[in-house]
Amino acid sequence: MRMRTRRGRTIYWVVFALTLTGFTFAFLFPVYWMVTGAFKAPDEMLQSPPTYVPKEWHGDNYADAWRRMDLARYLKNTALQAGGAWFFQIVLCTAAAYALSKLKPIFGQVVLGAILATLMVPASALLVPKYLTAIDVPFVGTNLLNTPWAIWLPSVANAFNLYLLKRFFDQLPGDVLEAAAIDGAGPLRTLWHVVLPMSRPVLGVVSIFAVVAVWQDFLWPLLVFPDTDKQPVSVALVQLSASLPLTYLIAAMVIASIPMVTVFLVFQRHIIAGISAGGVKE
Repeated sequence: MRMRTRRGRTIYWVVFALTLTGFTFAFLFPVYWMVTGAFKAPDEMLQSPPTYVPKEWHGDNYADAWRRMDLARYLKNTALQAGGAWFFQIVLCTAAAYALSKLKPIFGQVVLGAILATLMVPASALLVPKYLTAIDVPFVGTNLLNTPWAIWLPSVANAFNLYLLKRFFDQLPGDVLEAAAIDGAGPLRTLWHVVLPMSRPVLGVVSIFAVVAVWQDFLWPLLVFPDTDKQPVSVALVQLSASLPLTYLIAAMVIASIPMVTVFLVFQRHIIAGISAGGVKE
C-alpha cells in the first residue's frame, strides 16, 4: 500500500538510486584508480595523500610497460595456455556430462558423486599431488614442467563445469533426443547435431569460466613454469615488478586485464543465461 503513495514511491527510488550508486562506486573506483594510476609519475603514485586525478598525464607509461616488460610474449603464452585449457575442457567435460546425463552408464551416480566430492577438497591441498604428477606422469614417465600440458591436463578435471553441463543436459527435452534416435542418429551424432546446438548458453559460460580460471591463476603456473620465457602474464608481472617502476606495473596490469574484461562484456548475457539454465529444475 505504501508504494501506491507518492511519498512511498519517492522513498523507494531514493533508496534504490543511493544503493545503485554506492555499489557502482565500490566496483568501479578500483578500476578507475588502476587506469589513472598508470598515467601518473612514480613519485606522484607514492605520495600521501594520494591524488585522484593525475597532475600530469604520462601516456607513454603504457607503451614503455609494453616494451620493457615484453608483454606481447607473456600474453601470447597466456593465450596459448588458456586456449588449450578451454579446448580440452569443452571436449572432455561435455562428453563426460553428456554420458552421465543421457547415456546413463553403470555406476554413473557413484562416479558423479565422486567427482562432486572433489569440490570439497581445498585447492591448496591438491598442489603437491598435482605437482608430483606433473613432474612424473604415471604410466608415461613424462615431465610436463615448462610445457602447456602442465596447464591443460589439470584444467580438464573441473568438477564445477562438468556439473553445470550435466544439469543443463538433464533439462533438454527427451522428445527431441528420441526423435533423433528414431531417425537413426547414434549417441555421437545426437551430441554433435542436436545437443550442442541447443547448449550454446551453457557452453558459453563454461568457456568463460575455463579461460578466466587459467588467465588469473598464479600459484600453479609459478610452480610448473620455472623458465621465465614460458610463464603467463600473471606470473611474469610479479617476477618483473621488483625491477620496474610501480606505474609500469600498474599499466601492465591494465593491459593484461583488457582481454578478460572484453570477454565478459561481450558474453555477459551468456553467463547469466548459462547459470540460470543450469540451476533450474525440470
